[in-house]
Amino acid sequence: MTKKQLIVKDEILIDATPSKVWEILTKPKYVAQWDELPEDYPDDDMTEGSRVVWELPDGGKSITTIIKAEVGKELIISLFVSKWEIQPNEGDVAYRYQLEEMGNQTLLKFEIGDFSLFSNGKMYYDASMEFAQNSKHVIKQLAEN
Repeated sequence: MTKKQLIVKDEILIDATPSKVWEILTKPKYVAQWDELPEDYPDDDMTEGSRVVWELPDGGKSITTIIKAEVGKELIISLFVSKWEIQPNEGDVAYRYQLEEMGNQTLLKFEIGDFSLFSNGKMYYDASMEFAQNSKHVIKQLAEN
């Protein structure tokens, strides 16, 4: 029997163009409003290869790396946490954002996971569910204003 995947899936319709939504997903001044960024993170737009490194209280690291950035269409950010009991391949655990143009609106779809790879995956899944609920509304608000 295969293990059930733990992937958060959500979407939100935004009254803005895909290019505007893309800005909110890749410009650090906006990203910092819907996700955490280290205080010294540079102001440059995030592109393929951009990394964000957090030093964890236990001495470990949490690293996100953009592994795909198709402007206005798809953004995939791989997640790595040094304290995980197994080290998944790059992209096995990721944030995936897809933008679909719908007239003068954008449907933003996202997936976060797969956390079934870890014994405490449900904890990561639950935290990601909460993150998705909060961040999608902030992204929408930023893009529409």
